[in-house]
Amino acid sequence: MPKFNSISISGYHMQEAGANQALELAFTLADGQEYVKTAMAKGLSVDDFAPRLSFFWAIGMNFYLEIAKMRAARLLWTRIMKGFGATHPKSLMLRTHCQTSGWSLTAQDPYNNVVRTTIEAMAAVFGGTQSLHTNSLDEAIALPTEFSSRIARNTQLIIQEETHITSVVDPWAGSYMMEKLTQDMADKAWEIIEEVNAQGGMIKAVDSGWAKLKIEASAAEKQARIDSGQDVIVGVNKYKLAKEDPIDILDVDNVKVRDGQIARLKKIKDTRNAEAVQSALAALTQAAETGEGNLLDLAIKAVRLRATVGEVSDALEAVFGRHRADTHKVSGVYAAAYDSAEGWAKLQGEIAAFGDEQGRRPRVMIAKLGQDGHDRGAKVVATAFADLGFDVDIGPLFQTPEECARQAIENDVHAVGISTLAAGHKTLVPAIIAELKKQGADDIIVFVGGVIPAQDYGFLMDAGVKGIYGPGTPIPASAKSVLDAIKLQVAGVAA
Repeated sequence: MPKFNSISISGYHMQEAGANQALELAFTLADGQEYVKTAMAKGLSVDDFAPRLSFFWAIGMNFYLEIAKMRAARLLWTRIMKGFGATHPKSLMLRTHCQTSGWSLTAQDPYNNVVRTTIEAMAAVFGGTQSLHTNSLDEAIALPTEFSSRIARNTQLIIQEETHITSVVDPWAGSYMMEKLTQDMADKAWEIIEEVNAQGGMIKAVDSGWAKLKIEASAAEKQARIDSGQDVIVGVNKYKLAKEDPIDILDVDNVKVRDGQIARLKKIKDTRNAEAVQSALAALTQAAETGEGNLLDLAIKAVRLRATVGEVSDALEAVFGRHRADTHKVSGVYAAAYDSAEGWAKLQGEIAAFGDEQGRRPRVMIAKLGQDGHDRGAKVVATAFADLGFDVDIGPLFQTPEECARQAIENDVHAVGISTLAAGHKTLVPAIIAELKKQGADDIIVFVGGVIPAQDYGFLMDAGVKGIYGPGTPIPASAKSVLDAIKLQVAGVAA
């Protein structure tokens, strides 16, 4: 299949999770190395598949560094591919897609996000992207509306059609500053790649948890600089509006969508040839077990018979197992960047005093529910709360409300914090509250943080949520609020 695009090698999710530009660059190229090694180990010639590999980067608000990152990426990928013996010109090229940062968008004064997205889009174009995704102004609040999507789309069209920016291949070539930044970026990323290689490659770096902790440390440090005011976010920690006017948002009925999808799945399962599906899934499991056969081909055959993605995953999991990321958190990074700010020591003292009075420190569990895999906020909150003196447990990704409630009860926590970024809060948060009550633990309080429209706050509070912390809430402020809620709950239970 000469035109088969086998994989898009992604760094976007790493920057969104907290990686700086050098980490995103290094880890993404190290992933690329791993894919090439695996394909060659299967007997493929590098020049037969490498021309169709592609990449996917996040583009954040550090304008110059993002351009330098993409220029350095092409330099390093050529070096890597030559090391594999590639000679085809297209094997040595790095073709790429870019998406403007979702994490850089703010819920406060959201029309500022039009400017942010425009600046990030220009950095991607200056950096030489082949294709581009521009985010909408309201994505830190809810799913985008047609209005905001049109602005995002037109941002690209204006850059492409009106500015002449795309008329020059590399307008930054020869700039002393940009050439120096590019070389510095390449050198730093190469240093990290060599660290990865010394561990035996990216699979081992992921499996050990090392790569994840590097990203989380970078995220915690950045968040502390924002919360302490060292890094300015316009409309969030500086130049704040005295009054925020609500904006129109896309309101999705989660329950209706979920019920509709379940009904569709039931209909498919009732009308398909169940015997043929089971036979196709068994063939998939057998191929995974024996190593004989083509898993992609067998998966396609199964889904053509109307097997679901979940069933295909289960058929493979029976042999391969499922990766469970470690739930260790970095420590001291947030505190090191923040603790000079006013109020830090006072809050630590209050938390310590609670521990003295109650015989144990306030204990919270930070959880993700459903299929929301965006855990930057959860990990940063967990790190900062722990640095302040809370005992902190972290739930694994993709928990059900039942699993989350069970873990919270087993760990004897005072509170569960739900981090939500995928618009499932109106379904999943009431479900965890109901599940805690069902399991006899309605004394555990629930708080929520993340992308939640202000219009939904009342619904969540009526459901029993004790605190809601939207994007841009300084973590020490949310920690103080959670501590006060725990104190009230403990006092109420004691009474």
